[in-house]
Amino acid sequence: MRELAFIEDEIRAEEITAKTMNWCAAQCKDAELRRILEEMAETHQLKVADLSRYLNHNLK
Repeated sequence: MRELAFIEDEIRAEEITAKTMNWCAAQCKDAELRRILEEMAETHQLKVADLSRYLNHNLK
């Protein structure tokens, strides 16, 4: 159960990070910086997907 709580916390943290980066990108007027922030947000979103798959696989 401790591992499950840790993974759930990691998923929430990655979701918040991705949303924050997307918000920052949307506010950014510099095209290059916006692109970088969007790429970083996508990386965090992919981590959420990976962690979710890991969690679902190990709960079966």
